Amino acid sequence: MDRSSDEIVLSVQKVKKTISNKPIIKDITFDVRAGEVFGFLGPNGSGKTTTIRMLVDLIKPTEGTILVCGEDVNRRPERALRHVGCIVENPEMYPFFSGWENLEHFARMQPGITAERIAEVARIVQLDQRIHEKVRTYSLGMRQRLGIAQALLGKPRLLILDEPTNGLDPKGIKELRAFIRQLADQGMSLFVSSHLLSEIQLMCDRVAIISRGEVIAVGRVDELLEQAGTYTVWQFDKPADGRSLLEKSSEVTLVRESEHRLDEACLNGLTGAVVTVMDPASIPDWIRRFASAGIGVLAVQKAAPSLEDLFLTATEGETSD
Repeated sequence: MDRSSDEIVLSVQKVKKTISNKPIIKDITFDVRAGEVFGFLGPNGSGKTTTIRMLVDLIKPTEGTILVCGEDVNRRPERALRHVGCIVENPEMYPFFSGWENLEHFARMQPGITAERIAEVARIVQLDQRIHEKVRTYSLGMRQRLGIAQALLGKPRLLILDEPTNGLDPKGIKELRAFIRQLADQGMSLFVSSHLLSEIQLMCDRVAIISRGEVIAVGRVDELLEQAGTYTVWQFDKPADGRSLLEKSSEVTLVRESEHRLDEACLNGLTGAVVTVMDPASIPDWIRRFASAGIGVLAVQKAAPSLEDLFLTATEGETSD
């Protein structure tokens, strides 16, 4: 469910980036709203990292506009980026400093960060009980949360996380997912770049899929899956006869293996499965028809593609990060 408001915190409009006369980013457009977790998905070389670098003014777009809270990142980077916190993969911390000393170090780089604010962000990321211990004693998940604490020091409206679950065990991923949702519920916008599609499906309100420098889909996860279509999968004792009977109906569309977005896990190992698009309400009537024709129905099920299936189809099987 989309829990965000209509307020736009990040607006990327018609952004292009050309390097050495080669188009890297091709006219991408998307918005991130207040209080939503926005996933950014794309295989290696698709333009994810280049886009993130433009969002935080590490490189300039060739064309287009990037606005954070209405401020132009290209024209007024200091005013725009005061609303942004960012960590890239595993944040680098000083292992022989305590968590508190690390946060103090980063606080000196920003005006007006008080000891009270350091204590507040330590509580927010649930490190207040360990904040005075050496970072070398922290687990990877704790270091990740300390990195987020550092990014939160300046009270950003937008938090950019690049591959935040890299290296985390399942427990750490679950904790981080809950923490990200907690931040969103408090009104913060989160832009999450990741190749772990199952996690993005659980974590994000909306996603953008980028391939070869182009955003090819933007929307709520459930909307994208609904657009991908729901299939009815049949298994018969006489597959050829069952397929032939279905082919004669104008109300049923048979889907070839090369066209549907279902992998072997979705098909549950069904041998000779026939994948169709049809009205689910007609399934009982079809079972009666098959029985009358002497065709046994061994199994019938509805199946929808996962976000990963949709992603792989949309990107035409490009290699993931």
